[in-house]
Amino acid sequence: MESRTLAVLGALDLRRTLKPLHGRFGDDGWWRAARTPAGPGTIRITRGSDGIVGEAWGDGAGWLLDRLDAMAGLLDDPASFTTTHPIVAELHRGNPGLRFGRTALMFDSLLVAITGQKVTGREASAAMRGLYQEFSDPAPGPNARLRLPPDPARMAEAPYWVFHRLHLEKWRADLIRRVAADHERIERLAEVAPSEAATYLQRFPGIAEWTVAKTLVPSHGDVDRVEVGDFHTKHIVVYHLTGRPRGTDEEMMELLEEFRPHRGRVSRLLHTLGHEPKFGPRLTPRDITRM
Repeated sequence: MESRTLAVLGALDLRRTLKPLHGRFGDDGWWRAARTPAGPGTIRITRGSDGIVGEAWGDGAGWLLDRLDAMAGLLDDPASFTTTHPIVAELHRGNPGLRFGRTALMFDSLLVAITGQKVTGREASAAMRGLYQEFSDPAPGPNARLRLPPDPARMAEAPYWVFHRLHLEKWRADLIRRVAADHERIERLAEVAPSEAATYLQRFPGIAEWTVAKTLVPSHGDVDRVEVGDFHTKHIVVYHLTGRPRGTDEEMMELLEEFRPHRGRVSRLLHTLGHEPKFGPRLTPRDITRM
């Protein structure tokens, strides 16, 4: 086991900063397993009396600890964003510790994004559980419940019918297999600017702005990226900025334009106010395995 402790300057809401990064919270801290360029690794992040404490196991331990400051949001400076907008300025003042962390784990974030395309949260969770059951391995370290993310090499070689019984229809399954076959190049996108990474990802048919945002916000900590195409985000932004209960992606982006290059930060702040008013029944999850 290796460890690292970092001092915290300014406010930091560690739980809300780490939540979007696809880890697991426990009574003993936040856990994240990863297939790093140095090998498999596990990191646990906690808040100690001296600051942020990272403990890591496996061949990838050093790689993960080198990125502890980025994951914990210490490289994000919320004070760099200023606005006179009355609603947003008040939200910003009231949430000084809400920072953007980043993992530099491109493929992991992309896989989560693809499984969430055009399905309910319950369907996406079922698909991710299936992928972990089929393509994962035990993670290094003392947390026996933790497993490494699904292995892209094995997913690239698997036939479609394997994915179907894991709650993934052919469209998402084929996309996962295509990006998995290119996982080494995709992983290196963590080293380039978000705009360049977005351009590369959108070369794949089936990857558009929503999937790009769901990937680059956790991998790069992109504070300007907005979930265009999301079922709720456009309504949340429009509702809290105008009072109208429904909106379009075009209206959302027009409202957020004045906050560039922090449009994603403002969207996240507005999400803290809750969802837009509900109309009609909720979408019913499907069982892909029965189709």
